[in-house]
Amino acid sequence: MLALDKVLDGKPTKNDIKRMAELRIRNLQAFGELQNYNDSGKWRYKHPLIVHMSERFSLLELKRKDPEQFLRESANCSHNVKRYTSYLKNENRADKRESDRQNLERHKERQVIFEDIIKNENG
Repeated sequence: MLALDKVLDGKPTKNDIKRMAELRIRNLQAFGELQNYNDSGKWRYKHPLIVHMSERFSLLELKRKDPEQFLRESANCSHNVKRYTSYLKNENRADKRESDRQNLERHKERQVIFEDIIKNENG
């Protein structure tokens, strides 16, 4: 961007202006990713460099490559939500309550992604 700033101060071409706008957008995306991670401890996975690292992306790839496995994973996720919900009600697991709560939250978040992918495919 610094090199393009010098060019833009002179006589910029349309390509120079377009390139600067693209770099600015990527810069803002990177800043947004870092800000969100700093605030919440989670990535948004919007920046092109890390979008492929998201859970959603990997599930979409699984659905595209192996739809049957995708459906099995979705069913397993639903079963895990039921299991951890049951664990939280079980008095014998009082010592594991916090890890059960964390696992339940993780599986609920994943279940939302599964449902959204399925809904968007059929909608």
